[in-house]
Amino acid sequence: MYQPYPATGPAPGADPIQPPRTVRGAVRLMYLGAVLEVPALIVAVATRGSFRSAILRLHPGYTQAQLHTAEVTRIVPLIVGTVITIGLWLWMAWANGRGFAWARVVSVGLFVVSTLDLIVSLALIRVPADTAVDAVIWLVGLATVTLLLSRESGPFYRPGRAAAGPGSPAARAGG
Repeated sequence: MYQPYPATGPAPGADPIQPPRTVRGAVRLMYLGAVLEVPALIVAVATRGSFRSAILRLHPGYTQAQLHTAEVTRIVPLIVGTVITIGLWLWMAWANGRGFAWARVVSVGLFVVSTLDLIVSLALIRVPADTAVDAVIWLVGLATVTLLLSRESGPFYRPGRAAAGPGSPAARAGG
């Protein structure tokens, strides 16, 4: 007999289980992370002069044209990246709030990328205002991942957990 691959989300037709306190907290933090990306972008654009100084420290022989190109090369991806990052925060909030196990894994992966980005920012860029905002967002990510990986959150992400929830057909049948 054909057995379909088990889904990682709630079972179809089963009564949904409310996320535990830790997952609800993580979802709220993800929304906060999305909101914090906007002032982070504003600070990055506003501190462009500090970035200009950092470029000149690394490349003192740059002409004005090279300096302008380096600034644009930094600002345009920053804007596009911020829009993408806001979308990722919102998508992970949605998916984790519904108990998709893959979303917890993706969230941890995105946090690792964020950690590497912060390390690069600290090592190479050295613009204090940008680094401070990035550090705050990183701390939000750390708190989020800590909540997602907590013992209390684990059962919410287990496949088939919705089928055994209170009020589900399996629970009413005593199974």
